Amino acid sequence: MNQPDYVLGHSDHELGRLRRQAALLESTTREYLAAAGLAPGMRVLDVGSGAGDVAMLAAELTTPGGRVIGTDTAAAAVSAASAAASAAGLSDIVHFRNGDPAALTFDEPFDAIVGRYVLVFQADPAAMLRRVSRHLAPGGIVVFHEPDWCAVRSSPPAPTYDRCCRWIIETVDRARTSWNMADRLHRTFTDAGLPAPTLSMRTFIGVGIAAEVWLRAVADIVETLLPTMEALGSATAAEVGLETLAERLIDEIRETPTTLIGRSEVAAWCRGGESS
Repeated sequence: MNQPDYVLGHSDHELGRLRRQAALLESTTREYLAAAGLAPGMRVLDVGSGAGDVAMLAAELTTPGGRVIGTDTAAAAVSAASAAASAAGLSDIVHFRNGDPAALTFDEPFDAIVGRYVLVFQADPAAMLRRVSRHLAPGGIVVFHEPDWCAVRSSPPAPTYDRCCRWIIETVDRARTSWNMADRLHRTFTDAGLPAPTLSMRTFIGVGIAAEVWLRAVADIVETLLPTMEALGSATAAEVGLETLAERLIDEIRETPTTLIGRSEVAAWCRGGESS
């Protein structure tokens, strides 16, 4: 009853958006997974696999000898992820299962449990992390990469960008969730009974046309959220003007000195069993 609404859904557009987002996030997630200690030969559990990109990235980092099992509660996501792994030639080492990973059973424990943009969608992220960590081998790695929207702004103001960010934040707030994890990750880990984690944050910042990739990502999120925006009264389709939104966002900052600050990418990692 207290579970927040998963406002992004699993439409074809959203699965495509996840792949486009994965390209934007790949270098950051790779850095976090490597810093946490993923290495060749490890057996990895990917929680909330979505389109499968993090599972496939984990496979790259644990080759040779590694194995990755990705999980998702949405059958559509599992199907899309399995197809992506097959297309990438990774189906021998990356497999996906449909279901709650905390409730699933596996043949042996994992050397690492990973996830991207998973804890932020949990009503009680510490409880979820505690339950899924029962699959971790002694001394195994836990690493999660999560978002935080507290810093988003523009200076001097870019009204269309600021409006889009406000629509996004208002919509997720009205859906009884929050996309801000920077100040919650440490306590999530310790409340789950894990050692105090290492924390890291990277934030997008750009001026002019250098910000185009982030602006297209913002328009992509707005497109996924638009039905929920309308249902919750955050914005109407007419206000959004989806058909030209990305172009208007880019045109607005193309020839200006506006500095855009975007979503932050935060991560926490530790080794289980390092403290009592």
